[in-house]
Amino acid sequence: MAGFLDRAKEQAQRGLAQGKQKLDEVQVQRGGADLLKKLGSAYYAEQRRGGDPRATQDALRALEQHIATHGEQGLR
Repeated sequence: MAGFLDRAKEQAQRGLAQGKQKLDEVQVQRGGADLLKKLGSAYYAEQRRGGDPRATQDALRALEQHIATHGEQGLR
C-alpha cells in the first residue's frame, strides 16, 4: 500500500509541476501579446494621430527585451 501512495504522490507532484509550467508559459505569452498591442497602438497613434515617436520606440524596446528574455515562443 505504501508503494501505491508513493507513486500517487509522485504523479500528483509531476502534474502540479506540469500545470505550473503551462501557467508560466501562458503568462509569458499574454505578456508578449500585451506588448504587441501596445506597440500597435503606439504606432497607430504616431502615424494617424500625430503621436510621439518615442512611445513607439519605447514599446518596440520593451517587446525586444521580452523576446530576448523569453524567445519567439513568448509571442504565440
